[in-house]
Amino acid sequence: MDGKGRYSDNIFVERLWRTVKYEEVYLKAYSNGREAKAGLDGYFHFYNNQRPHQALGYRTPAEVFNGDSVQSTEHPTGGRWSPNRALVNLGNTAGLSLNNAPILSY
Repeated sequence: MDGKGRYSDNIFVERLWRTVKYEEVYLKAYSNGREAKAGLDGYFHFYNNQRPHQALGYRTPAEVFNGDSVQSTEHPTGGRWSPNRALVNLGNTAGLSLNNAPILSY
């Protein structure tokens, strides 16, 4: 069933789930499935609508999907994205405790 080049599709999915685990799941101790669903829903909203991605020219996936041609100005002039800017919005969106912010360093 595996066709030529299919492994490369899997790389993107594995990278996404690695990011989800390190930026959301490992930082929280969900006590049940409802908490996990709510936390992941909030995180994916943040990931798609607020978190700039280096590979997308520091634009969000929503901006790229919607065809917004203007690059985001949320990244520092040095060309590296700092998670501290996004963590302010992440706390409001997903309800995270920001005490673990150093773990998310780039």
